[in-house]
Amino acid sequence: MALTLHDVALRAGVSFKTVSNVINGHPHVRPATRAKVEAAIAELGYRPNLTARSLRSGHTGAITLAVPQLRLPYFAELADSIISSAEELGMVVLLEQTGGVRERELEMLASPRLRMSDGLIFSPLGMGEQDAPRVNAPVPLVLLGERIFSAGCDHVVMQNVEGARAATEHLLARGRRRIAVIGAHENEEIGTAGLRLRGYREALAAHGVPYDAGRVASMWMWHRSNGAAAMHQLLDKGVEFDAVFGFNDTLAQGAMRVLQDAGLRVPQDVAVIGFDDLDETRYTLPTLSTVDPGRAEIAQTALQLLMDRIKGTTVGGPRRVESTFRLMERESTAVSR
Repeated sequence: MALTLHDVALRAGVSFKTVSNVINGHPHVRPATRAKVEAAIAELGYRPNLTARSLRSGHTGAITLAVPQLRLPYFAELADSIISSAEELGMVVLLEQTGGVRERELEMLASPRLRMSDGLIFSPLGMGEQDAPRVNAPVPLVLLGERIFSAGCDHVVMQNVEGARAATEHLLARGRRRIAVIGAHENEEIGTAGLRLRGYREALAAHGVPYDAGRVASMWMWHRSNGAAAMHQLLDKGVEFDAVFGFNDTLAQGAMRVLQDAGLRVPQDVAVIGFDDLDETRYTLPTLSTVDPGRAEIAQTALQLLMDRIKGTTVGGPRRVESTFRLMERESTAVSR
């Protein structure tokens, strides 16, 4: 039989009401009593019934996080950061994957499953500015990423142009002038790839380095295999380059492996930099220089904006918050020309 609050109360030696107060985060519970209840919950393996909680309080104690793909390490690490931050607030996170497909993203916004949570943190990839009027959900909503800037909801974004410009300037400062990029999306202007390409071009222009479209490898998906394929394309075409900027770390890792297989040394022959500061970049050989876009800050900010909406404490209209970034110099760009 399913465990109930009465089972927890019996194990802890307290009242049903006390257990309910602890689970719902009531502030006026003595620390010793709270500890007893939490110990009983852990011993019994009790999990709150979200549906029942919702009927009683109007809140489920859960939020939904919808991302394109957990296969992409950035989204996996972002989800981990949001889950950790939510746990500190006593919230549960329900995960959804959209595949970055526009139709599935639109379905997500109208999904009846959202009724199981108090709010939605949503990172669209397939939807665009034309979908702004359809960005509505039955629960409070916070957008992540570089799509749908004019939607009437809170939005947390990276400094993609500035971060990409910093990555390119880092390579230029080391004497690299023939910088290839991988991960561009053809004809994209608003979107992560388009913004990072803009930052790359701005840095070249500022240093008087001509832009060469032949050094730009387009790849719609950003997995390691795509980075490897892009690097094979550049090498097969005989493109000359002394540095590579991968628009994310997985692209850069795939490219770096192909370079090494081709007998090119990183960073002596080709310097390589990525974007995202994934945990694994500290353990590649060589370790990968990258841009930290402020992932932990993005997670915490998005969650705080959402909780403000859930609690009804927000004053004013939609808020747009940019995370801070840092350039992380490691071994893959350590040698100057």
